[in-house]
Formats: sequence, structure tokens, C-alpha cells
Amino acid sequence: METTRTRSVTGKVAALAAVAATGLLVAACGSSGSSSTSSAPASTTAAPASAPASTSASAPASAPASTTATLKTEHSTLGTVLANSQGMTLYWFAADHGNTSACSGACASAWPPVIGTPVAATGVTLSGTLGTITRSDGTKQATWDGHPLYAFSGDTASGQVSGNKVSGFGALWYAVTLSSGSGAGAGGGASTAPTSSAGGSWS
Repeated sequence: METTRTRSVTGKVAALAAVAATGLLVAACGSSGSSSTSSAPASTTAAPASAPASTSASAPASAPASTTATLKTEHSTLGTVLANSQGMTLYWFAADHGNTSACSGACASAWPPVIGTPVAATGVTLSGTLGTITRSDGTKQATWDGHPLYAFSGDTASGQVSGNKVSGFGALWYAVTLSSGSGAGAGGGASTAPTSSAGGSWS
């Protein structure tokens, strides 16, 4: 009888152990499944692409406007003289020949070349032929009847002609006179070459 009871208890214990083992196995499986599915999914959102560089070409710089030199006339002690837009008397240099200016460096500082294509000021009619030459630095210098034009740093007001018949940088300088006055210098206009006694000639 005792043996039968012992077997019965042993069988129940074995059955309980089996149930417990099964429960642990199920719990372990559940924990494993939960562990594998609870990990946060990798982010699938791609980092935004940086804005593409602009492909539009930069607006081209506008071409610089052609430089012009506005010329007009002024009254002086020599008569009517050619002047720049500020009214300063313009001169020609006896050392210039053909399409070449003989005035540069210190000379050009004292006698600034008139740079640009010459045009008559509004309402002004100029006799003679306007043109340009190309200087050694590549700039265009205005000419009148073929003579390169210069202002004079010694003139401080419109109509002054303090540079007329001044000898400097190897030759004489003459105001461009359009009509003669009581003190007119070499001829009535810039196209008239000075006499040999006046120091040089134009060719």
C-alpha cells in the first residue's frame, strides 16, 4: 500500500515538474520573441539631401560703356578756345607726330591727356575733325584735326590759357584756338603748325 502511495506521489511530482518545465519553456520562447521584436526598428528616413548648387550662370557683368570726352568752347584772351566739359582750355603739343603722343609719365601728369572718344557738348558746333589715337597704355586719346588733346594742370579756371606757348618736355604747347583774339598764338586753330621760330612743326 505504501509503495502504491509513493508511486502516486512521485507520478504527481513528475507531472508537476513537466508542467513547470513546459511553462518555463513557453515563457522563455515568449521572452525571446518579445526581445527580438521589441528592438527599435532602424530609422528608414533618409537624411535630406543638401540643396543642389545653383546651376544658373551668374549674370554677366555689363560691358563698360565706351568712354566719351565732351568738348565745348570757352572765351579767353586768345579768343574762343576748345575746352573740356569743365571748361578748361585744351592744348596740343608740338612734339607729337602722326598718331603717336610724345607725352607720358611726368608729362602726362602736368598735361593730362583728354581720354575718350570726343563728342561736342549739347548745343555746341565744333569746326574741325574729331578723332582718337591709341596711347601706349592702350587708352584712347581725343584728337582735334589730328592733334592729340591735353589739358594743363596750371589752369585753375575755365577760359584760362596759362599753358599757351609754354615750353615743356621738349617742345612748345599751344592752346587750341577756334577764333583769334588780341593775344592769339600760333595760328587760328590747332591744325596750324607753329612756325620754325615758334619751336617745331606738325607732320
